[in-house]
Amino acid sequence: MGVRSGSEFIAGLKARPREVWVEGRKVTDVTADPVFRRPVEAIAHLFDLQHAHPDIMTYADDSGARCGMSFLVAKSREDLRRRRAACALWADATFGMVGRSPDFLNTNLMAWVDSPEFFARGRADFAANVRRYYDFCRERDLFLTHSIVNPQVDRSKPVSEQAEPFAYLGVVEERHDGLLVRGAKMLATHGPTADELLVYPLPGMLRAGEERHALAFAIPCDAPGLRFICREPFDHGTESAWDHPLSTRFEEPDAVAVFDDVLVPWERVFLYGDVGMANSFLPQVNIQNHTGHQTAIRGLAKCRFLAALAVAMARAVRTDSFLHVQEPLGEILGYLPLIEGAIVLSEENAEATGHGTVRPAWEPLQSLRYHLPRFYERIVQVVQTTGAGTLLVSPTEADLRSAAGPDIARYYRGAGVAAEDKIRLFKLAWDATGTAFGQRLLQYERYYAGDATRIGATLYSKYPVAPLLAEVARALEDR
Repeated sequence: MGVRSGSEFIAGLKARPREVWVEGRKVTDVTADPVFRRPVEAIAHLFDLQHAHPDIMTYADDSGARCGMSFLVAKSREDLRRRRAACALWADATFGMVGRSPDFLNTNLMAWVDSPEFFARGRADFAANVRRYYDFCRERDLFLTHSIVNPQVDRSKPVSEQAEPFAYLGVVEERHDGLLVRGAKMLATHGPTADELLVYPLPGMLRAGEERHALAFAIPCDAPGLRFICREPFDHGTESAWDHPLSTRFEEPDAVAVFDDVLVPWERVFLYGDVGMANSFLPQVNIQNHTGHQTAIRGLAKCRFLAALAVAMARAVRTDSFLHVQEPLGEILGYLPLIEGAIVLSEENAEATGHGTVRPAWEPLQSLRYHLPRFYERIVQVVQTTGAGTLLVSPTEADLRSAAGPDIARYYRGAGVAAEDKIRLFKLAWDATGTAFGQRLLQYERYYAGDATRIGATLYSKYPVAPLLAEVARALEDR
């Protein structure tokens, strides 16, 4: 089948109604609903880009069919660079605003199929299940999302001591045709508008006796018994693109996935019943090497865009002539080569898997997982302080076209910049950093890679410090 077009993606969603709840309404056709229509169109545009740039966005599989580059299992540094180019094209198309673009979970699934020995430790057919599912998604160019975090019910207690037996997702019954599961998971970004949902465990979350919660599987988003409960949307399909230039294009619906006795067929189960394997799933499958690469590429696009906004606003009113403005602008511009350098280093120091494939080096990417959210938060701060009070007084397009238009043209202009151009620039910056949409982007980046404390601690525990300590020992040698 090969890569899909945007219209084929939309037709696929329309043909598979799912249960979605938003603002007290039950939605089945997300392609026609005003809340979800624009998010669906944004993803559809990404699928279309694969056809517009086939040399960058696709590769030929063994049969000669064109597949999305994000499914490519890398066998060389050059393959990693090819993957970077494809991820960058999608990231640049959305200014890095779409965190759950299709390449993220494609990359995740690619990491799974590149670690068959791990899944085979559970059951031999689990590794075969992963391979078949990877082929299934790659050949159909499906849009995947995931939901992997337990709801915040009572974090002081382990899974087995929760007051509600199925507060967290677990197996109700083993059947001949699969596992019956019940409970909830978050955060299913684009869950209502994706084709498939992946569920897998996070490190160190389970104890002995909690085997029924040790799960990794995949199901269609229209599976019977699965429903998505969405947060309040920021775009209802009626907001002005002039006044809200980003949120009207790049809204991503976030949801809690509720499993009400959902049947997961055995051929879609990848891990079950082994607490030790569940707790080591993330590092053993090397997911973070691959998703860290994709995340960093998207993060670079996003940071670059916001840094450019800060510079453009400063130049629009010529505050960039002042030293105290130049300094923070230089600071955030300095983040950009640091991010890019870590991405390139992860490719140059690619790790061999032992079975003919390579993965990006872990250390530089884990460093970015820790620092990128801090870089981003600081860039947001600089954008807001550069825009200052002007961010709070921008009128609407309707005001500009009204009888107040002449006053707006006179008093809202910049330094050699027409009022309308300046207003649109500052609205762009406010939508990226100050609106509900902008604040969601900030919160998303803070927790996208996980808890910062755990990320930093993991970096310390896994970093190869022996060569560093050897330097200390050498300095202490008697002369």
